[in-house]
Amino acid sequence: MPVREGLALYEAAAAAGALGLPLLEVGTYCGRSTILLAEAARESGTVAVTVDHHRGSEEQQAGWEYHDPTVVDPEVGRMDTLPTFRRTLHAAGLEDHVIAVVGRSPQVARVWGGQLGFVFIDGGHTDEHATADYEGWAPKLAEGGTLAIHDVFPDPVDEFTGQAPYRIYLRALASGAFTEVSATDSLRVLRRTSAAL
Repeated sequence: MPVREGLALYEAAAAAGALGLPLLEVGTYCGRSTILLAEAARESGTVAVTVDHHRGSEEQQAGWEYHDPTVVDPEVGRMDTLPTFRRTLHAAGLEDHVIAVVGRSPQVARVWGGQLGFVFIDGGHTDEHATADYEGWAPKLAEGGTLAIHDVFPDPVDEFTGQAPYRIYLRALASGAFTEVSATDSLRVLRRTSAAL
């Protein structure tokens, strides 16, 4: 995550922390954005929850542009970013402010019972994954809460990297339940202004 987007994400999470509800992230990877949410949670006396299966998204698999062979588990031959994430969190001194949930976002969303003050969608970039993240988590966002979506690229040339996040961003706006707060490069921040979704 670029610095400008990271700062905007942190500011949005810190403001949402005033609701006193958990701050949730979909798509942990190695924990860079989790640190930002954890710091915001620490300052506001709440907790950051991060959801990821830790097997990498589409573009992080072998043969793709963002593949990192150092996070492949040699025993099973698949990506496993969980150990790297845990080291990142430990080095930042923020382990006590994060609940890491290892699982697929739609499955976790189905069993999540409480309201959230902040939802950051930064998981898979296919329509299937982005839509499932939005449909699973947006309804759990409290009125007045914040929805942040990363990798929103309106240009069709970015079909693989950002069109699915762009489409859920448009869907959120079209629902009438969200109002845009800010746009920083590929990060969009919206506030839930209506209970109807």
